[in-house]
Amino acid sequence: METMTELNKIKQDHRRFKQIVRGKIKRNLRKYMSQGEITGRQGKDVVKVPLPRIDIPRFRFSQKQQGGVGQGDGEVGDSLGQGDEAPGQGQEAGNQEGEHGLEVDVSLEELAEIMGEELELPNIEPKGVKRLETIKDRYSGIRRTGPESLRHFKRTYQSALKRMISSGTYDPDNPVIIPIKEDMRYRSWKETSLPESNALIIYMMDVSGSMGDEQKEIVRIESFWIDTWLRSQYKGIESRYIIHDATAREVDRDTFFRTRESGGTMISSAYKLAHQILDEEFAVDEWNVYLFHFSDGDNWSVDDTSECMKLLTQGLLPRANLFCYGQVESPYGSGQFIKDVHQHFEGHDRVTTSEIKNREAIYDSIKEFLGKGL
Repeated sequence: METMTELNKIKQDHRRFKQIVRGKIKRNLRKYMSQGEITGRQGKDVVKVPLPRIDIPRFRFSQKQQGGVGQGDGEVGDSLGQGDEAPGQGQEAGNQEGEHGLEVDVSLEELAEIMGEELELPNIEPKGVKRLETIKDRYSGIRRTGPESLRHFKRTYQSALKRMISSGTYDPDNPVIIPIKEDMRYRSWKETSLPESNALIIYMMDVSGSMGDEQKEIVRIESFWIDTWLRSQYKGIESRYIIHDATAREVDRDTFFRTRESGGTMISSAYKLAHQILDEEFAVDEWNVYLFHFSDGDNWSVDDTSECMKLLTQGLLPRANLFCYGQVESPYGSGQFIKDVHQHFEGHDRVTTSEIKNREAIYDSIKEFLGKGL
């Protein structure tokens, strides 16, 4: 009984600790999003979240015997003195360890849940046909034969008990139950197919000379949080990465965030490549498509901007759940492209834009991008 009480207390403490951690993450979510502390620690299914250590306040008593309030001679109103150190004099170097922060493992699923609550993100209603089907073994009954690994202890025990009672061999004073072969019961299963919704995310980024390291870091941080949320909404996620300056090419994730380029910018090259990927590899009625484009707003010419609007209107938007354009502020970018997108697609329910002036703006940008629940 005492052991059960201790276990319950441990469970209560663990739940309370998780509530404290969850509360701290929610309160500091904007900071985590802007500083990238979590994205750099990403594991397979969990991330390490750095939290400040909470210490209980406590009194520290000096080992020296000296006068003070309530000790030794003195009258009301007497000065307590200056202490041993002269004003402005510091303490000697210590040999004790300093205070350390605390790192807590949080699953990506829980992180997405916290993110959704704090940013008030609606759940996404997937569109299109459910393409993937996962075959899963589902235990559906009991049978008399099967492997020992699937033996059902409780049903085997019940069967043996019934047999011994009916045959008169059961002794209440010595209640030993010994199953025999005919008592054995095993769990049976059948294969069931579980449909899963698919999502394709295509990230596009301008890597021309006007996009510096800080702008790329902002894109890296924001894409981590976008991935985290969308993966909580879909079972099957595929991410593709396109970089462009005057030309576009598909790369892996690591190259996407590390590439240094220079030269001019033709945004239409990225949209053409995205359209080609959709045409050749993804059926329109089987995938939920999300397009995210990040740039500083510079484009080569008015003619190329017109080509971009045409590609979006005729090729990409009819196939996409959402097209998001994030304009990352740069000292070298003109910032014109977001104005052109506003002009052509104002009020379009599947087009969202965001101006990302700095890291602190990532929080609001994600809320703008994902707040429609498409």
